[in-house]
Amino acid sequence: MLRIWGRINSVNVKKALWAIEELGLKYERIDAGMEHGVTKSAEYMKMNPNSLVPTIDDDGFILWESHSIVRYLAAKHGAGTLCPTDLRLRADAERWMDWAFTFQSAMRAVFWGLIRTPPEKRDLKAIEEGAKRSAQLLAVPEGVLSKNSYLAGNTFTMGDIPLGCEVQRWMRVPMERPRFPGVEAWFERLRERPAFRKHVDIPLS
Repeated sequence: MLRIWGRINSVNVKKALWAIEELGLKYERIDAGMEHGVTKSAEYMKMNPNSLVPTIDDDGFILWESHSIVRYLAAKHGAGTLCPTDLRLRADAERWMDWAFTFQSAMRAVFWGLIRTPPEKRDLKAIEEGAKRSAQLLAVPEGVLSKNSYLAGNTFTMGDIPLGCEVQRWMRVPMERPRFPGVEAWFERLRERPAFRKHVDIPLS
């Protein structure tokens, strides 16, 4: 059985869990990271020397890095659906998976500042700058999603998973945000997916 290590409130673990759920795979999840510990243990670090989550064990095949996990599982179990078989469509989906890290980097100060930092310790300048940069970056997918239903065309693919998890944080942090009609409509389409509601659109913590 597929095993995955990671806590449910990790944005990167959410990406893997969402993909697993979309693919209908049976799996076991083991709490790991932050308050759960585990990741610093010698046993875990033999699997993942970075001491981060998520990590999967697929019948003896160990893999870490969330986007690599999503790619692997989608190619193995969702060829033609989650993982496009058309080379150009697949490259398009993978391009958005890679770009999601750019948005994640901008949103990090916002999320950590407003969700995981006590009010008296918040770096308001960093939060403001992160929110401004995140808004600037969202203009990029807005240009695509104002025309297409999903990032790699009009069909949901693995390309929507990483950025979908990041945009969930953008939409749910308690702050004012500019409007992006295409991104917002895409987000609502993602919210119609049971796997997204189960693993991604949960309270931030």
